[in-house]
Amino acid sequence: MAQFTDFGKEVKHRLIDMDRTQAWLIDEIRTRTGKYMDQSYMNKILTGTESGASIIPVIREVLGLEGSA
Repeated sequence: MAQFTDFGKEVKHRLIDMDRTQAWLIDEIRTRTGKYMDQSYMNKILTGTESGASIIPVIREVLGLEGSA
């Protein structure tokens, strides 16, 4: 199993801090972008096996995270 990138760890920590689930984050991304998103694609972004270039800014916005990926 692939390890989380620093960004992936940041997302996971933020979800814990917010008392939210990854499923909630996926729903928020779908709602805000209208794009397809599922657990598999999210995990690929968080482990760096997919760039997720168009999704990462949305994740940062939803979670209130600073910086870039």
